[in-house]
Amino acid sequence: MDAATLVGLLADPTRLRVVAALALGAGTIEDAARAADLPLKDVALAARRLSRGGLVRRDGHRLELRAEAFQAAARAAAESAPPPERLSDDPAEAAVLAAFVRDGRLTSIPAQRSKRVVVLHHLLRVFEPGVRYPEREVNALLAVWHPDVAALRRYLVDEGLLTREAGVYWRSGGYVEV
Repeated sequence: MDAATLVGLLADPTRLRVVAALALGAGTIEDAARAADLPLKDVALAARRLSRGGLVRRDGHRLELRAEAFQAAARAAAESAPPPERLSDDPAEAAVLAAFVRDGRLTSIPAQRSKRVVVLHHLLRVFEPGVRYPEREVNALLAVWHPDVAALRRYLVDEGLLTREAGVYWRSGGYVEV
């Protein structure tokens, strides 16, 4: 079973409630109806669809959730997923960024300075050289990455990557691609 089929089966609220009841131990259509607080007819229809989809084994009124179908769908999705985007050509930097950046967001600010500097250089790319930014705009740009904008702002200034004067910031360090 692929992930799309699994999600499609669980997209219906009735089927989802039946699967939840089975996962919590219901073993018959009647048990599932009681646990899910659904009419017996609705549970029977949902069980038939779940059985045809390969998520439930039916034997008369007995039902069994095929939990291995979730594992198989997750494995298949992971195998068919494109490789994660490489965030740096340098393998050491790429490893640090892979550990701290997920889906274009910073999962946490590295405590170790050497790793934090790699992450800060990565974030610095949102600031154009020669452009002056009011603090509000700096906060908005950094909030896209992580909610603790004050810490990121402070680290960028402390590392000499941004300079601040009278509430205005500008890029003063880091590499610039030409």
